[in-house]
Amino acid sequence: MSIRSNYNHTLYACYTGYITQAVVNNFVPLLFLTFQSTYGIPLSQITLLITVNFVVQLLTDIAATKFVDRIGYRASALIAHIFAAAGLIGIGILPELFPSPFAGLLVSVAFYAVGGGLIEVIISPIVEACPTSRKAAAMSLLHSFYCWGSVFVVLLSTVFFSAAGIQNWKIMAFLWALIPIANTFYFSQVPIAALVEKGEGMGIRQLLGMKLFWIFGLLMLCSGASELAMSQWASAFAESGLKVSKTAGDLAGPCLFAVLMGSSRVFYAKFSEKIRLANFMAASGVLCVCSYLLAVFAPVPVLGLLGCALCGLSVGIMWPGTFSLAAAACPKGGTAMFALFALAGDLGCTTGPSLVGLVSGKLSGSLQSGLAAAIVFPILFLLALVLLKRNREHTAEL
Repeated sequence: MSIRSNYNHTLYACYTGYITQAVVNNFVPLLFLTFQSTYGIPLSQITLLITVNFVVQLLTDIAATKFVDRIGYRASALIAHIFAAAGLIGIGILPELFPSPFAGLLVSVAFYAVGGGLIEVIISPIVEACPTSRKAAAMSLLHSFYCWGSVFVVLLSTVFFSAAGIQNWKIMAFLWALIPIANTFYFSQVPIAALVEKGEGMGIRQLLGMKLFWIFGLLMLCSGASELAMSQWASAFAESGLKVSKTAGDLAGPCLFAVLMGSSRVFYAKFSEKIRLANFMAASGVLCVCSYLLAVFAPVPVLGLLGCALCGLSVGIMWPGTFSLAAAACPKGGTAMFALFALAGDLGCTTGPSLVGLVSGKLSGSLQSGLAAAIVFPILFLLALVLLKRNREHTAEL
């Protein structure tokens, strides 16, 4: 079967798109302390790199509600990967070209954030539109590739830094840019189906008028915040807070976090027909609260690292599970719904790690204190699930 008519290739391109998203979100955080020592950038400005990344993704999500349906999913996918590649290449070039290295980093982050934001908006509806059965399982499996991409990023980057030296991190940035470059060509060839027929998708005003939409939006916000507050700071937390080496911290912190997050998503994809999704999400929310508490208050480093890792297991189903419940509850939501939920999720991705950085900065750089403040997000996630349960007559999937 030709690549132009085989939807398996569409799925493969989408999986690679989520690997690109993993590179965008997880490579630069491995270099936070390197930026601090090499360019003299303080922790407060390092936090701004996270904030700019997800604020730009937020703005892209908003803009996407206006132009994605006009230009189509394929053109949007190509633009997304081009911007992601440009940003990763810029990370290695622009700090040396700008009068301020920090300004060069900011511009580069903004470029790849546009790509990351578009990927988040379009990949899930492209998969949802593919002619496959067991939509919730397909969505969970799709999002697992973000996790495997994260593991891929941490492992290969750590091996490269150990072999070639952290001072050669720019080369690694250029190598990671090859993934979105290759996927740009792949997406130009694969078949892409419409999520809803033209003119049948719900508009933004219709969505905003639904009570369930706001509950799902809160779930998305808390999902993004619960995940990124830990994953973005896990490497620095392990190194500075738990006093372990950078290599051990990267492997036992963000790497194991991603492995367990991906395992959770693959587990649900395999057994989705036997598990009630909302119950699985509620159990995950409880585990998330416990994992944060363990990471913050563990008396020995190994237990703190275990808390970081278990957080990955707990947040695995939150984001794709919310997408699946929302798609079942509102099948006519269309691009606007996925874009607005991506907006809510990215708002959480901005709020979570930014809160950790701000609280830590106010309390003498204590990342334990910052992570303690982030426990509010999984708690709110559980409260939103309770609200969703009370509206279960509208959502058969519950």
